[in-house]
Amino acid sequence: MPASIEASRFDVLRSRFQGELYYNNTPEHHAQRILYATDASVYREKPVAVAIPRNVQDLHELVAFARANRTTLIPRTAGTSLAGQVVGAGIVVDLSKYFTEILEINAEERWVRVQPGVIRDDLNKVLAPYGLMFGPETSTANRAMIGGMVGNNSCGLHSIVWGNTRDHLLSAKVILSDGSEAEFRSLTPWRYQNKVEGTDAENAFETRIYQGLHQLLSDKTNQEQIVRRFPKQSLTRRNTGYALDALLETDPFSTGGSDFNLCALLAGSEGTLALATELKINLLPLPPAEVAVVCVHCTSIDQSLRANLVALRHHPMSSELVDKYILDFTKDNPEQSKNRFFIEGDPAAILMVEFMADTPEVLQAQVDGFLTELRQHQLAYATPVIYGEQTKQVWDVRKGGLGLIRNLPGDIQPVNLIEDCAVAPEELPEYIADLEGILKGHGLHASYYAHAGAGELHVEPMINLKTAEGQRLFRQVLADTVELVKKYNGSLSGEHGDGRLRGEFIPQMMGEQVYGLFREVKQLFDPEGLFNAGKIVDTPPMNQFLRYDADKPVRKINTYFDFSGQENILRLAEKCSGSGDCRKTELSGGTMCPSFMATRKEHDTTRARANILREFLTRSDKKNPFDHAEIKDVMDLCLSCKGCKSECPSSVDVAKLKAEFLQHYYDAHGVPFRSRMIGNFTALSRIGSKTPGLYNWMMTSKLPSTVIKKVMGFAPGRSMPEMAPQTLRKWFAENEARLNSTGRVKFKRILFFCDEFTNYNDVEVGKKAILLLSGLGYKIEIPYHVESGRTYLSKGMVKQAKAIAIQNVKLLSEAIREGAPIIGLEPSALLTLRDEYLELVPSELQEQARQVAERAFIFDEFLAQEIDKKNIKSDQFTAAKRLIKLHGHCHQKALSSLTHTKKILSLPVQYEVHMIPSGCCGMAGSFGYEAKHFDLSMQIGELVLFPTVRKQPEDVLIAAPGTSCRHQIKDGTGRIALHPAEILWDAFSNDIH
Repeated sequence: MPASIEASRFDVLRSRFQGELYYNNTPEHHAQRILYATDASVYREKPVAVAIPRNVQDLHELVAFARANRTTLIPRTAGTSLAGQVVGAGIVVDLSKYFTEILEINAEERWVRVQPGVIRDDLNKVLAPYGLMFGPETSTANRAMIGGMVGNNSCGLHSIVWGNTRDHLLSAKVILSDGSEAEFRSLTPWRYQNKVEGTDAENAFETRIYQGLHQLLSDKTNQEQIVRRFPKQSLTRRNTGYALDALLETDPFSTGGSDFNLCALLAGSEGTLALATELKINLLPLPPAEVAVVCVHCTSIDQSLRANLVALRHHPMSSELVDKYILDFTKDNPEQSKNRFFIEGDPAAILMVEFMADTPEVLQAQVDGFLTELRQHQLAYATPVIYGEQTKQVWDVRKGGLGLIRNLPGDIQPVNLIEDCAVAPEELPEYIADLEGILKGHGLHASYYAHAGAGELHVEPMINLKTAEGQRLFRQVLADTVELVKKYNGSLSGEHGDGRLRGEFIPQMMGEQVYGLFREVKQLFDPEGLFNAGKIVDTPPMNQFLRYDADKPVRKINTYFDFSGQENILRLAEKCSGSGDCRKTELSGGTMCPSFMATRKEHDTTRARANILREFLTRSDKKNPFDHAEIKDVMDLCLSCKGCKSECPSSVDVAKLKAEFLQHYYDAHGVPFRSRMIGNFTALSRIGSKTPGLYNWMMTSKLPSTVIKKVMGFAPGRSMPEMAPQTLRKWFAENEARLNSTGRVKFKRILFFCDEFTNYNDVEVGKKAILLLSGLGYKIEIPYHVESGRTYLSKGMVKQAKAIAIQNVKLLSEAIREGAPIIGLEPSALLTLRDEYLELVPSELQEQARQVAERAFIFDEFLAQEIDKKNIKSDQFTAAKRLIKLHGHCHQKALSSLTHTKKILSLPVQYEVHMIPSGCCGMAGSFGYEAKHFDLSMQIGELVLFPTVRKQPEDVLIAAPGTSCRHQIKDGTGRIALHPAEILWDAFSNDIH
């Protein structure tokens, strides 16, 4: 294959291509090629081009181009492959953006036709009203796509009951390597014979494939080798090489076998045989409604594997293991720490055994039967049983494993290497004991988790791949494990595939003769190597093209933020495992990543932003490694929503990374005018507050506002925030004595954080909050402090934000000496005290910053705590009935919780609060104002938030704690959203006007 192709040839292709094509060295194109140089594996190889086809005709153009230019096409969907399946020097063909249609649902016959880019969980949401689902369920199911699941023959949590993808693939429409189209489907013996004879083939190339396979599988020597060298039949996870054993069990070669279907070969072929354009898959009835998970707490891995054997005798739906490494990392992960409620003590491992039944009685009988035998064998020190909806939290801990263990400090990290080896479940205890011996012999330890019930634990040794010795160990451990898997007649790959990681060892594992058969299969389907060359067969050495250069000196990078909590800025970027949690859609819920949810482009994922930084921080030859237009291009659509800080299992805080990058980029190129103006919002507001009438006329009247928006680069269709007639500080100074008069104060003194948005724009919100707090009996003070610095941080002006943080920490640490809490209304401003300030101030102020952070509370949090203390009661509020729809602020969801807001809004006895399942509103401070971002901002709002708000009757209250969110809701729907403080003040019975 050529290392490069002349750009002029791509220019010709682009003229015929209806999708998107990236191939040259402009910053945008180069950035795209960098982003597709990696997946969730340890490999990195820059593709010659990236193609995002819009339709089947585009795929035909790509096949023709690949043939003419002797390059390879690398099909890709979510890019979560762990064995480097979608990494290579050819043309990456991303099917995830446009090939996303559900084409046909046949509920009666229980099947669905889909394009390969349909997400498994999103599909099941559509199928649920029919009482049906697609069964195989990977831990990445909320972003894994059906095409990728077919490529890897994915299994997942419930494979012991629901099987693997191969079991459910009924037919597939494909493009073959000669450019012709074919459909692989079930063939009765006479139809199969017609295919072999060529009387029922769609073209000569298809006939050649059937004839070649028939000859290969009819050979008695080949049959004997396949039977002898493939994994034992009791092992259901068998994904090494091509599934010739599955074809051998069909009717032409096995009496009484199932009908021949090339889909059995397509599943698990990793895109190396054909390019799938449409897939027809079998569906299952929805599982029983009653569910329980027995969480078996064990003192060793071996004990949990013995418990697994007991579990399997009771026919559970799944039996999954999570070890201490993962469990420990859930303690500090913002999202997973909420899911630890079921963990007792400090287990070495927890075996999660799931049962389902149609009735509670049958379910309980299953659970009791298992627990009785488990206790007889004394295989657990605790066995809490979790029922119903809470079981989802248990599974979230299990599914978070891949990303969570990337939080291990240092360069010694868990590696995907032997994580996919499978043996028969009854042999798993002995196999793992032997494997531990191998690892111990190399001085290594590992993490163990996942599919105990199916005989496949994800074993990830801790290796430093940044050293030559680590890369040598990387290869040697796999070589040693191959011999061990052979001893147990297991499978080198159970569900993650061979790719370029394990392909080199297939001859050792399966024998040279069977490996020769695999090469024959590849030659039959793809003689010119058009499809994903170098995967499964003829792979490069498995320790080549790694992400890391061996023994490369670590570059010292000076930063404005303190990254010591993550070791350094490069380590924070490297924590991204590539698992693609940031690729979930709005149907899955959550906040991360709003721009991707709208654009569906890899370019706009959290993963992409971490990858682009890692690339240049390790490979840039510039004195300022941040000075690259490619980084700026990829960071542009990050809304700094903070969703990644909590929802990314590795807590890769891209908002922080973006701010740090922008400051360094400004150091090289200067601060743009618009960024400077937005950063100086407080200073401009201070000037505008002197003549609020004039300011508001300029912002709302057509001619002056048009000019201002044009100068600022703001969208013409965006309304502008208005200035209040009086600042909140001035109003408070005039009313402080009345508000804190003797007889009113019942409780402790509180410090009101008068942020820049509340002080100048949302003054009425601030008034109502203070009136409410005063009416409830709190003594209120507004201490002297400066702005929060949020506007500077949002535009990457970290130097100014750092100066503000230092000033505010000094001022507020004095104010809280007597123990008063700091209460703020605007989440993005108040939470800056708890988040960025801790990493902006110098070391001598860090203890004071920590004290300020510990005393800083969002209004909602403070009131919720006071409700728990019985200081605030429902009888102080109206008994009228209202329905409230609540949209949460991104920073609050990431760094706090919406449960506080729901609690306080539910204080009036007949107030019913429903959370809108929206992610980011799309405004994100100044992002939604900017002309170049306005359309995307509104597109994000249209995902969930706007349609939900529009459906609400006029008497339904819309609540939104964030000032940007309220503005976005107004511009997007015409509805006025209220801060929770406004709603509670209006509901408060003790009027103190």
